[in-house]
Amino acid sequence: MRQPAKKEPEHRINRRIVAPMVRVVGESVESQILALKDALRLAEDKGLDLVEISPAANPPVCKIIDYQKFLYEQKRKQKEIKARSAKIVVKEIRLGPQTDDHDFNFKLNHAKKFLSEGSKVKVDVFFRGRTIVYKEQGEVMLLKFAEALLEYGKPESMPKLEGKRMMMMIQPVKATGGNKKAQAPAPEQPAEANN
Repeated sequence: MRQPAKKEPEHRINRRIVAPMVRVVGESVESQILALKDALRLAEDKGLDLVEISPAANPPVCKIIDYQKFLYEQKRKQKEIKARSAKIVVKEIRLGPQTDDHDFNFKLNHAKKFLSEGSKVKVDVFFRGRTIVYKEQGEVMLLKFAEALLEYGKPESMPKLEGKRMMMMIQPVKATGGNKKAQAPAPEQPAEANN
C-alpha cells in the first residue's frame, strides 16, 4: 500500500536551511548577517522559528517569526485579495444587420438590465452569407445601440469587424451617478403639489 506523499513546507525553516551564512531580520531583531548556527540559536532563545523568506538573495534572508502564525497571515491576505477582486460577468447580445425596431428595443431593455446589475455587455452583429454587404448598416446599428445605453454604460471601444461579426463592448457606469439622477427630480414634486 502506498503512503500519502507528505507536503513539503513552502519555506525552509530551522534545520532545513542549507546556506552557511544568512541575513537575519525580524520584529525585535536588528538586521544582520550571521552564521546559520548563530541565527538558529538566536531564534531558539526567542522561542520562534527561523524561516528562509528570500532564498535567492545573497546571503539568503531569514526572518525570526512564529511560522504557523506567518502561514495564517499569508492565507488571510490571499483571501482578502481574492474577495476584493471583482468578478466581471460578460453578457452577450446578438443582433442582425437588419434587426427591426421591436427586436432592437427588446434587446436594448435586456442590455439595460445587465448593465444596471454591473455586468459588461458584448453586443455583436452577425452577418450571415451575403449580409456582409451591409457592414455600414451593422456599424450604425451598434452605434445606435451604444447611444441608447449612454446613461447605463459607456462603450469601451468603437465597433470592429472580426470575420463575420462586428462587435462592441459596453461597460457599466458607476452606480453613484445613477443615484444622483434619481434624486434630482424629488425636490420638484413637493413644489408642484403646493401650487
